[in-house]
Amino acid sequence: MELEKGMLIVSIDVDVGKKEVGVINKGKNDRNVNKYINEYSIGEIEERAFPLLVDFFNNIEIPVTFAVRGQLTEVDTSTLDLLLSSHVSHDIGAHGYYHRDFAKLSYEEANEELDMISVAMKKFGIAPKSFVFPANSVAHLELLERHGYLCYRDRGGFMRNGMYIRKRGRLYDVHPGLYIGQSANPTFLKKIIDIAIARRLPFHVWFHPWNFGETTESIQRGINTVLFPTFKYAKKKEKSGSLTFETMLSAAKKVEAMFNGIHGYS
Repeated sequence: MELEKGMLIVSIDVDVGKKEVGVINKGKNDRNVNKYINEYSIGEIEERAFPLLVDFFNNIEIPVTFAVRGQLTEVDTSTLDLLLSSHVSHDIGAHGYYHRDFAKLSYEEANEELDMISVAMKKFGIAPKSFVFPANSVAHLELLERHGYLCYRDRGGFMRNGMYIRKRGRLYDVHPGLYIGQSANPTFLKKIIDIAIARRLPFHVWFHPWNFGETTESIQRGINTVLFPTFKYAKKKEKSGSLTFETMLSAAKKVEAMFNGIHGYS
């Protein structure tokens, strides 16, 4: 299916969000989050990075998907409040509740996690429609359908990345194109954006808040050296009418509308 224009999609995985999440888990969930860094430390870094990233995308006026871990709502409201008060319509998706590997969960355990996410997010008036699997471990897609999700991000990697959106059952796989961080080359990213435009394809980049450094200064430097030149270039392409910025949800909805139009559905 050829799109009307190239798409640039961004999703950000909020693995922990706040150091307090690591505190209440007492180290028992560390390896579910990162092989080398404990939850407390990841949360501490993300406390610094998250508002900087929201400010960046708000200032450049680009909507993105923030896949937020449900357990964060137990200790903090500022993360979701920051997104809900944004003048840019970001997509608030789900990233598990405890950040556990869904492929290792039973049907009942996965269903319980999804129930907990729904209850936690409902307190903020949010019904997430986008899902990013913790550790990119895709499983229990039938449960995502039952819980009202429209799209998810499939597993990526060197041999799995791609520039497409495909339908699986009633869900849309907004497929990952490239995992980026502070070492990403903006020139390379611009070239892929050009390919997406020329071929009218979706280019989906994703990362964690902790991928751009540990200190406020290093995170800001990563934003300035990687994200700013890349998205400044993309904004020029948007203004020329050849590129759109999408969240996972808006991209899935556009493809769904095209699919329904082609097949004559109402």
